[in-house]
Amino acid sequence: MATTDSTALVTGVDFVAQLVKDFDRAVAFYGDTLGLHRSVHVPDRGFAEFETGNLTLSLIDPAKMGMEHRTGHNTIALHVDDVAAARAALESRGVAFHGEIFDSGVCHMTFFNDSEGNDLMLHHRYAPRHVE
Repeated sequence: MATTDSTALVTGVDFVAQLVKDFDRAVAFYGDTLGLHRSVHVPDRGFAEFETGNLTLSLIDPAKMGMEHRTGHNTIALHVDDVAAARAALESRGVAFHGEIFDSGVCHMTFFNDSEGNDLMLHHRYAPRHVE
């Protein structure tokens, strides 16, 4: 149900947390394998952040924060200009993909997991997005 208040309660997304078991391995995956810029690194607290351009991915070692580890199955779609080229580059770095590149009729996508089993996707929209 939409609110009638003119002030938005939620004004954006600050970051998406990825829970990791092997913090150092995950930091290497997001930094070296995916090539994302690391903006924060606090290894003694099990916390690092990587920038995608429009969303921060926050790696968290849940054991250091008193939480249980759970693998993330809410797929994060990482924008790329060319899905096939990005997939080939990641495959050359040891990333295994699930199935072939999928064409939805408006975008190309291909699915894989990070070093900790969290779901990721390479994504490129080639047709205009229609919104309500």
